[in-house]
Amino acid sequence: MRERLQKILAARAGVSRRAAEKLIEEGRVTVDGRTARLGDGADSETETVCLDGRPLGDGEQRKYYIMLNKPVGYVTTMSDERGRRTVAELTADIPARVYPVGRLDINSDGLLLMTNDGEFANRVAHPSFEKEKTYRVAVTGDIRRGMERLSEPMELDGYEIAPPKVRHVRTDGPLSTLDITIHEGRNRQIRRMCETAELSVKRLTRVSVGPVSLGRLKKGTWRHLTREEIDALTR
Repeated sequence: MRERLQKILAARAGVSRRAAEKLIEEGRVTVDGRTARLGDGADSETETVCLDGRPLGDGEQRKYYIMLNKPVGYVTTMSDERGRRTVAELTADIPARVYPVGRLDINSDGLLLMTNDGEFANRVAHPSFEKEKTYRVAVTGDIRRGMERLSEPMELDGYEIAPPKVRHVRTDGPLSTLDITIHEGRNRQIRRMCETAELSVKRLTRVSVGPVSLGRLKKGTWRHLTREEIDALTR
């Protein structure tokens, strides 16, 4: 039966429909050796669909749900045309292709969820599910004025964002540490909010997503999520 390639990739490569479209646009998907284009379909029973030159499995592959402690200096993609280090290098020992759930910019570190289950990724990352994300942020600037500004209405990209939860953790000399919790995920949102509040970000670490916390996981390493953590993230 002929189906759209996005549907085949979602079912057999464990990616979301949006991620499948990106793979096709990047020229990484072929059908019987021909580079696929958006809108193409295939009959997976009579045609060979390949991702990065490897035939797709039968859709029965094991699902992986992991937490990575991403270091600064790694981009949250599986490949990079500029030759930068990617999170794929840190998860190369996983016997399946796992993809990031959401993003952390190259200068940020901390908790990054990765999976080959497209439905799980959508439930965790989609704004409609409003999963809270907490970041520990080291800043310089007028901390009292900055916290007041962060709690006021703020607009990014023409969109009024919800005020974050902000907790002052400590101040050591000119450096103050805040815990900032948001449930949206606009591009570089925490850094841009702090810039608007006249606070200069010196370090940004994501420490939790929903009920799942980074804990003491070592930088650059990963672990499997527990069944309880998976259930809590998709509840």
